[in-house]
Amino acid sequence: MPRKPQQSRAKATVDAILEAGFQAVASHGTQATTRQIAETAGISIGSLYEYFSNKEAIFAAMHERFIQDVVLLIQDTTPTIMHLPPDQGTRTLLTHFGALLQRDDGRYLKVARKLVDSDSLLYLDPIRQMLMQLVTAFIMNKPEYGAIKDLPTMAYIMVNTGIYMMLHHLSDPKPPISFEQLCDGLAGIVRRYITSAAQPS
Repeated sequence: MPRKPQQSRAKATVDAILEAGFQAVASHGTQATTRQIAETAGISIGSLYEYFSNKEAIFAAMHERFIQDVVLLIQDTTPTIMHLPPDQGTRTLLTHFGALLQRDDGRYLKVARKLVDSDSLLYLDPIRQMLMQLVTAFIMNKPEYGAIKDLPTMAYIMVNTGIYMMLHHLSDPKPPISFEQLCDGLAGIVRRYITSAAQPS
């Protein structure tokens, strides 16, 4: 049974395996083998199996690392967003999210693409939860938006729509619009909804 890293050396080995996993996916796609990952990490295949039972376990850990970094990004960006209008806050968050996905030669984008193409979409739940918490905090910080009808429902729809549109756009080698246009479009949807919903009926 694969062991969990307890000491700093063991944790460094796991980090090296995950780093090699990202590099292997970048070079070979999801067809990368555990042997290729071990060779890239500079360890024996036996050492790899001390921590991961198979390639799928490595991919699962890579997904978790990706989710952790996205959640941290949302947490770090929240204080700035609290002081921005809704559409500008949306665009700021999307811009940071896109930059994270494309960092290090798109390592996270390749993992995120596998999420979209597989049955492991539950890995995205922590991101959804953090974004919904961000919306709640924003509403509490700006009471003038608290009375908008069906805001929680629309926030849920926009959060999930935004996630999938971002992943699909960045996964498309020849998207019909630019990333900046996508960010502007999603921010515009938020602006138009809040503007129309805030008007007295």
